[in-house]
Amino acid sequence: MSDIGRGAAIFGCAGPELTAQERGFFRDFDPFGFILFARNVENPDQLRRLTAGLRDAVGRNAPVLVDQEGGRVQRLRAPHWREWTPPLDFVRAAGTNSVRAMALRYRMIARELLAVGIDANCAPVGDLITPTTHPFLKNRCYGSDPAAVSAIVRAVAAAHLAEGVLPVVKHMPGHGRTVVDAHHDLPTVAASRAHLAAEDFAPFRALADMPMAMTGHLVFSAYDTRPTTQSPIMISVIRHVIGFGGLLMTDDLNMQALQGGLSERTARSLAAGVDIALHCKGDMAEMRAVAGAAGEMPPQARTRAEAALAARRKPEPVDIAALQAELSTMMPDQSHG
Repeated sequence: MSDIGRGAAIFGCAGPELTAQERGFFRDFDPFGFILFARNVENPDQLRRLTAGLRDAVGRNAPVLVDQEGGRVQRLRAPHWREWTPPLDFVRAAGTNSVRAMALRYRMIARELLAVGIDANCAPVGDLITPTTHPFLKNRCYGSDPAAVSAIVRAVAAAHLAEGVLPVVKHMPGHGRTVVDAHHDLPTVAASRAHLAAEDFAPFRALADMPMAMTGHLVFSAYDTRPTTQSPIMISVIRHVIGFGGLLMTDDLNMQALQGGLSERTARSLAAGVDIALHCKGDMAEMRAVAGAAGEMPPQARTRAEAALAARRKPEPVDIAALQAELSTMMPDQSHG
């Protein structure tokens, strides 16, 4: 049986247990995958039941995603899972050891995710810090230097893959110049094409061969007046300037950077060339609207979905305790236990 669903969407669910209505909806629409949030997480046993239940609803090994960056954006928390400082604080504390330290950090995070049935993490964050980066994003980033950030994001992605967890690169093609929070307003970036290519796009070019990525809801005025998620021009930039060939999903369609209802947001995004609509809220009426507009994956998106899931592999053998000891020696003051 194929692991690829028919529906061109990823959905959340309302709580820590699937309802009968959710099971029926997921069975009928057969979305590409699922995404979990803090509302879905109580403890490891419950979470394993939920991830198994989601897959059982669609009858296949569908991908289950989460945002487990560490710091403010961390859905699985103590006492059952390790707590982490925000990525920027962590990178700065690691100093010259930042690439290795971040690889260790995300190897441990990925191991914890896979143990509860989560096999895709919305990381690494490839956005560069600039003088105007909004606080909603800044401490989730890894730095301001394109070359340094490119090395870190590559290590973070490789750490996930080594543990059998798919990295979801975000937020293509770069959110770091935004001065407003895309959860509430539409950001506009006025940088030139030359500046964007040399700086903002660089970490994403370093990840162009990754299996999955997420768009950012922001306008690049040097290219278009439409937000990236709904811009054929910007999707072409992602595909041809950055060179990303993997499965491309929207950021959450409920974010108010986008205009119109959910059906319209979904239709515009997929018409622009995004492969998968991401809806995170778990609201049944909203999911039905997104599903109705998303429909089935077209052949090209399905081919990319098959390639993305083919990148899942068995975790490489490693002594996690030894990795934690190495990190503790390297960074004794950081929270990772």
